[in-house]
Amino acid sequence: MARLSQRDAGRSRRGRVAEARSALGGRSVAGQVFVSQVVIVLLLVVAAVVALVLQVRHDSTTEARNRSVAVAEAFANAPGTREALDAPDPTAVLQPRAEAARKATGVDFIVVLNTDGIRYTHPKPDRIGKKFVGTLAPALAGKVVTEEVDGTIGRLVQAVVPIRAPDGKVVGLVSAGITTEHVGGTADEQMPLLLGAAAGGLALATAGTALVSRRLRRQTHGLGPHEMTKMYEHHDAVLHAVREGVLIVSGEGVLLLANDEAERLLHLPADAEGRHVLELGLPADTADLLASGRVATDEVHLVGDRLLAVNQRLTDLEGGPAGSVATLRDSTELRALSGRAETARERLNMLYDAGVGIGTSLDVTRTAEELAELAVPRFADFVTVDLFDAVLSGGQPDSGTDLRRTAFSGIRKDAPLHSVGDRMRLVASSPQIRALHSGQAVLEARLAESPGWRAQDLERTAQVLEFGIHSLIAVPLRAGALVLGVVNFWRSEKPEPFDTDELALAEELVARAAVSIDNARRYTREHTMAVTLQRSLLPRNLPEQNALDIAYRYLPAQAGVGGDWFDVLPLSGARVALIVGDVVGHGLYAAATMGRLRTAVHNFSALDLPPDELLVLLDELVSRIDQDETQDGDSAPVTGATCLYAVYDPVSRICTVARAGHPPPALIHPDGSVEFPDVPAGPPLGLGGLPFETADLELAEGSRLVLYTDGLVEDRERDIDVGLELLRTALERAGDSPEDTCRTVLDSRLTSRAVDDIALIVARTRALGADQVAEWDVPSDPVAVAQVRADVTRQLSRWGLEELEFATELILSELVTNAIRYGGEPIRVRVLRARSLICEVFDSSSTSPHLRYAAMTDEGGRGLFLVAQLAERWGTRYTPEGKVIWAEQPLP
Repeated sequence: MARLSQRDAGRSRRGRVAEARSALGGRSVAGQVFVSQVVIVLLLVVAAVVALVLQVRHDSTTEARNRSVAVAEAFANAPGTREALDAPDPTAVLQPRAEAARKATGVDFIVVLNTDGIRYTHPKPDRIGKKFVGTLAPALAGKVVTEEVDGTIGRLVQAVVPIRAPDGKVVGLVSAGITTEHVGGTADEQMPLLLGAAAGGLALATAGTALVSRRLRRQTHGLGPHEMTKMYEHHDAVLHAVREGVLIVSGEGVLLLANDEAERLLHLPADAEGRHVLELGLPADTADLLASGRVATDEVHLVGDRLLAVNQRLTDLEGGPAGSVATLRDSTELRALSGRAETARERLNMLYDAGVGIGTSLDVTRTAEELAELAVPRFADFVTVDLFDAVLSGGQPDSGTDLRRTAFSGIRKDAPLHSVGDRMRLVASSPQIRALHSGQAVLEARLAESPGWRAQDLERTAQVLEFGIHSLIAVPLRAGALVLGVVNFWRSEKPEPFDTDELALAEELVARAAVSIDNARRYTREHTMAVTLQRSLLPRNLPEQNALDIAYRYLPAQAGVGGDWFDVLPLSGARVALIVGDVVGHGLYAAATMGRLRTAVHNFSALDLPPDELLVLLDELVSRIDQDETQDGDSAPVTGATCLYAVYDPVSRICTVARAGHPPPALIHPDGSVEFPDVPAGPPLGLGGLPFETADLELAEGSRLVLYTDGLVEDRERDIDVGLELLRTALERAGDSPEDTCRTVLDSRLTSRAVDDIALIVARTRALGADQVAEWDVPSDPVAVAQVRADVTRQLSRWGLEELEFATELILSELVTNAIRYGGEPIRVRVLRARSLICEVFDSSSTSPHLRYAAMTDEGGRGLFLVAQLAERWGTRYTPEGKVIWAEQPLP
């Protein structure tokens, strides 16, 4: 028995030794905990010692810096320090003070420097007068410098502070410092104590860790990590309190464990654990997923009335048992919230697109179409926009019930709704009229149950319901206090009717569109007014004349109204003036300025001035307009105006042209060739003080002169030379008539879009033949008047104008008599038969006669009065050689 007891005791001792070795060897959980905690405590102790040493050194260095700064600032600001720098020998005054202060404060040195860094004081006298070792620039700038450097007394921490004069100027420096030997001494003295404390702490921590590990070893019965994992993988790994369902299924598909949430979500029977998942009555797709053991991520399965998001992972990836773990999450509410969030996001996107996509043009109809196109099919299946007629023309909307269908958009084109352009008279019970009168949107969720809507048109509403349209939202288009019309949103494909949330969205969508439609309406009104003004200022009908066959075109700009203009003016002597001009800018002011210039040209042309002199007068007028507008301050001045003035004489076939900053004319010869004559380019109107030049062009009969504004040949995308070349190409293929020429030029689309006005005139020349002109030279003798009368009588007989003989004889008698009496030689008479009979008398004098009433006692002064009574028009035209007095009589 004793031997047995000894053997048992030996076995017991060997068992305890084995357990201890196992614990220390780390094979058990307790051993691993013991080793890890000892290592952690050791690391913490070492880290604490190192941190303490570093902290002591840091604190010592910081203290050294602070003390150095304090000592240096105290000495720099001490009474007499600054004054000593101005002494003949600063060292004699400052050296004793510096040494006394150094010993009193415990620093290693106090050095006084001048601004060049030369020492006045130093603990070692042989260093006085030498260059200081350290950084001085910041201190010279008035700052305090602290640094660690290798100085003349070793490695040290020093501070440099400035000595300031009363005006703030730095006149010297003071440096104080302590060597690093003195700084680190405290830490070295404390090191044995620190290491001893660390060793004691490590011993206590090791003993405590050994005690805890021994207790843990008893509680875990010496089990290793693998056994502990197997023990807990079917139990504590599953938390029954989590809100997600957890299922553990074996490799054979048997349900090993299901927590409470899984039982609730899947409606599992009480004996579900231990049964195959295919026998639990689960939906086929869910059961197949659990039995297959395949990996799944957020697969959605419908179980009863719930949508479950299933995630499944395998358990044997790292040596674990075969099987899978599945988690279940109820996503029914989340899906509902996600759907509402997605709907809200789509609506916000639609409102954003409305802000960007509606109102891209200033056209009322196009803006309404953009609204309709945006809402289909994102919000409604069909959208119609109905506006008052006055809105379409830019006017104020009336309060009637008649609307015009302005825009329509839908998923299909065969909907039995009113077409675009239809005029509709709505009844008072209709949702549209109720919306217009109340100013609030009207929701007709079910049209089949809306008698007020059906009363509008029983036949058409029945067709609408049969087509499948079942719900309507009518929203008034309101812009401030104005109601412009109504927008209708129709639903057919989606079975659910419109709801109140969609009603609010429709109101917001229409509110954004209403601003753009009102802006387009206002622009249409202003544009119409400007166009009306401009067209009223342009010639409506060309005057009758025989010198030119004329065709013209005028195209206003797409955006705004410009100041382009043209005119045709008959002049004396069967001549005709052609004018083309352009006022820079757009809008009412440009149109009004154009009208002023056109009126001025009419008045100046009555003076029969040459083209260059007429342009000088226009230039002065534009300058005065600029000055008046600048002084007024309410209107913008004329920023520029151009003009081309041409006068064609059908007798000589000479066309005299002058231009002020305007593009040159084009000339089409009778053979079809095209050229741009060299006409001197004068400055634009309004510059003032610069002369203009003319060019005389001899035109063959049948030539076509083409005048235009720069909008025809110039735009922002190309140079004017390119436009002129395109114009040449178009003119070369144009027909013979002026109308064909205008049509060909505009059809060639020299510019992609009319960003500027275009004025175009094509004039084909005619000539007065020799049989329509009669001329005589008249001697400066009163006797010659009788011969003139006889010659004119014979000429009128040849022309068949005997009815005009008496009046013509009197007119020429008076005009020739005046030329002989008051004028100078040579004297010539010319008679022209054009649309009227024109009599002209030329003399070399520049004196012009004036019409006046003669007194009873006057012997003369009645000749011009007789001429004015007999002639339809009369006047004076000046030439470089003299003047011409002319009179016109209508042909019988």
